[in-house]
Amino acid sequence: MDDTGGIRKGVPQEILPGVHVYADPNEVARGAVRLFIDYAWQAIAKDGRFMVALSGGNTPQLLFQLLATEEFRGQVDWGKVHIFWSDERAVPPTDPQSNYGMARREMLIRVPIPMGNVHRMEADKPSIGRAAHEYEEVLRKYLELDDRGFPRFHLIFLGMGKDGHTASLFPGSRVARQTSRWVSTPNVAKANFRRMTLTMPVLDASARVVFLVVGSEKAQILHAVLEGKAEPPYPAQLVQPRNNGIKLFLVDKAAASQLTPAAAEKPAPPARPSGTVRAKPGRNT
Repeated sequence: MDDTGGIRKGVPQEILPGVHVYADPNEVARGAVRLFIDYAWQAIAKDGRFMVALSGGNTPQLLFQLLATEEFRGQVDWGKVHIFWSDERAVPPTDPQSNYGMARREMLIRVPIPMGNVHRMEADKPSIGRAAHEYEEVLRKYLELDDRGFPRFHLIFLGMGKDGHTASLFPGSRVARQTSRWVSTPNVAKANFRRMTLTMPVLDASARVVFLVVGSEKAQILHAVLEGKAEPPYPAQLVQPRNNGIKLFLVDKAAASQLTPAAAEKPAPPARPSGTVRAKPGRNT
């Protein structure tokens, strides 16, 4: 797609089923914030808590910054939110490469979430294998299991690399396909760090999976993932939520530039139903 059409600020276009195109990365982040808030309210109303796994990268950084602003932070009942991660590098939290460290700096210290509700992947421990096992125990403690015995998040945010990887599931990695493990430590030669990651069955068990993809450098791989038939498939193609789960791509115009729009391009549905996201008296602010 050479041009996504007249995409107006704040009004995404659903150019393919589940693919919402925004004008720029800031609008992608704003759309992600609205989904976070809407899904949090739905989960808390149904289950009494909201279980979400975050990812790293520049686009989530914008998401975290927005969630921490006065405009949005009062719209979340943070005392009932539990934060996890989809993957992490084997670096301490103070390292600039730490996904947890970035989320902490940009959001966690700026919103009233209890620290006991923040469950980081301790991939920097001396034994990353033992740390992965311990994180599985954390998931077992806090999350309900689906019909196949895997932990079920309300929402998982994911990014996508230029090679089609997502979380720390890289092309050619054994854990990119089915496994009985919940958390793995892929040893990928081209990766700069050892990694800890949720496995594909855990991603597929989530009620909702939302990919955030921005920038012209992602245009080619986004086209390949959404419209191609790679063999073997890219890890991002393999993510297929079960049990009527939802899979969405929030992308900017630059990343969508090579996509072929569906015949009936239409505005994307609202990120949240009108009136459902309002701070109630007594909520944390």
